[in-house]
Amino acid sequence: MAQRGRGAARKASKKPAKEPAAARAPDMDSLGFQAMDSNVPGLSHVILQKLNMKSYEDYKSAMDGRKKGSDFGIRTYFDMFQKMEDTFKFCAECKKLPDALPDPKSLRRCKRCQNVYYCSTACQRANWPVHKKFCKKLKLVALDRLVEWLIFTGDIPFPTETWTKPAGDVAGWEDWFSMQEQLEEKLDAVLAGRYMSLLWANAGKPRPEEGELRESVRRLVTDFHSRPLTIGLGLRLFGIDPLAKPLTIHVVGASHVETLNTRVTDYDELARMFPGQQGMEVVMVGVDVVDGPIMRPPLATSGPPGRIYLSSYKGLYHDFWEDQVETKLAARPDLVVGFHPGFHACHDLMAGWLPTLLLLRDYCLPTLFTVYSEQELKSSLQILVELETCVTGYAANPFASLRPEQVYSSPNKAPVYCSSHYITLLGPANSLRELEGDSDDD
Repeated sequence: MAQRGRGAARKASKKPAKEPAAARAPDMDSLGFQAMDSNVPGLSHVILQKLNMKSYEDYKSAMDGRKKGSDFGIRTYFDMFQKMEDTFKFCAECKKLPDALPDPKSLRRCKRCQNVYYCSTACQRANWPVHKKFCKKLKLVALDRLVEWLIFTGDIPFPTETWTKPAGDVAGWEDWFSMQEQLEEKLDAVLAGRYMSLLWANAGKPRPEEGELRESVRRLVTDFHSRPLTIGLGLRLFGIDPLAKPLTIHVVGASHVETLNTRVTDYDELARMFPGQQGMEVVMVGVDVVDGPIMRPPLATSGPPGRIYLSSYKGLYHDFWEDQVETKLAARPDLVVGFHPGFHACHDLMAGWLPTLLLLRDYCLPTLFTVYSEQELKSSLQILVELETCVTGYAANPFASLRPEQVYSSPNKAPVYCSSHYITLLGPANSLRELEGDSDDD
């Protein structure tokens, strides 16, 4: 893959090479399903069964909005939470699913984390030396997985106000929370809400202590706002001033993660981050963009002053560029952001991303990518360097989500965090050297 990427980079001219018509970026969900089955054979079938679906194609149709009115076979709140929990039921030691056991009900949860399952005391004892390293974190994972439902009900996030500090003075979440007036009252309202009560009446688990729930809500609030605040960080890192002119931001490689149930107001924290901003349009571009309120054409001109306008385009980014940007049907971006592009994961993903990476490089578009972990950061950097892209910086993201996420099919691994690190890119690697060489000659 590295040799192929380096060769493609050398051949690229001012206009990026066009991708063959047959090529298509692989589906991240399909890769996830494959990873599940490689670790726990049959797990993907269990998940589809719990969602009342016959095949992955059915699941994909529902995610894409083509299968209208799908209720996933859910009839009650209890049924919903039970089906979700059932998809985590496999022995963490021997990987057996309930159907492979003499008694499917013999799986028991770890009492400490309420997250992983074991088919026998022997398996639990054998797995403990590994599990004990992650047990406390996995307890938070299990709790946040349930409380996340309140994002879909609208209880999370709580209402926020215009920032009282300049964006450059807000170093991270501690500073952000300090700007929230009546924070404790807002958290109390979420905890006392109707849906929080419904959750624990139907979750099949005892309601945690109020302090634990309060911290879970705080983590999920950071998870909700991590993406818009990371976009704001990207604007600052590239010196792009939202108060000077209207801006266009492209979210490249967007999928159901960024677009499922997305409301037109979900990125309004960007407006509160930059009081007096002249208007921003955030365009979600990707083959897995989900139909919904933001499935509307991108603007040809700047967005409405003082507001955040969300739109989307279902397709590959280099096709979007050719069909929409070059024809002036959509505005050229001031910043491009990719949340967890994943091109490091496999050859097929890299092949799908290559035309877009070359386009971003050759058009010198200010670009910020995020990753889940330091390991992913190193792998992604290696690929970008081999593509002769100018990496202008990389670091831990001050607005990374504080919500730990489990490696689904292999729970006894260190949890990862949404947008934990970022990478910034601008043009070909040699362009910066050429500029430095010009100044030396002067």
